[in-house]
Order: sequence, then structure tokens, then C-alpha cells
Amino acid sequence: QVQLVESGGGLVQAGGSLRLSCAASQISFSLTTIGWYRQAPGKQREFVAAISSGGAPSSADSVKGRFTISRDNAKNTVYLHMTSLKPEDTALYYCNARGIIRGTWRDDVWGPGTQVTVSS
Repeated sequence: QVQLVESGGGLVQAGGSLRLSCAASQISFSLTTIGWYRQAPGKQREFVAAISSGGAPSSADSVKGRFTISRDNAKNTVYLHMTSLKPEDTALYYCNARGIIRGTWRDDVWGPGTQVTVSS
């Protein structure tokens, strides 16, 4: 079954750190870009960071220098390392897979999300 499952969210004080995980099933990292997105209450979902099939990372300006994306091919897991967290980072964080998945190009694979809450 094609699946993404996020974990690692929680409540943290401003300035703290968290590491989110996105575990993938039936998805090959060599054929897909895995991205992290977030959605705060009353706001649209926004791009946070991504790692391409070739391993190239990218991130939004709002998180540059604070968030780092990485992946472990052996564990089929992508991580989002978040440091210097701010209250405005509070959101539901999702991962997404985009690329060739089981022989078909898809961009609609999403996990259920993990909540990150940063207190001031």
C-alpha cells in the first residue's frame, strides 16, 4: 500500500527543536521528491522543504537556516530537523510524495500530518 506517515510532532517552547519523520511505504526515493508542507489554522497549506530524487534539498525562505531536510534510504524515511522554533511555526505538518509511484506519475500522496505547537 502506498503510504506516508508522519511522526515526531509535539509541544515545544520557542527556541526549541524537534525532528519530524516521514515514513514511506511502496515509494521509491530514487523516483520521487518528498516534501514537507504545513498548514496553520485559517491559513493555506504552504511549502516548507523538499528533497529531490537526486538528494538535493530546498526550503522556504521562512525556514532557511533553521530547518534541514534529510533522508535515510535504508529506512525509507525523510526527516525534518527543526531548530530555533518560533510560535509562527505552529501548524499541522504534512509530507507529500511527487513522482513515479508504482509506475504512474502522481503528486497526490499525502500523510495524515503531525501537529507542531510552539509556545512563546
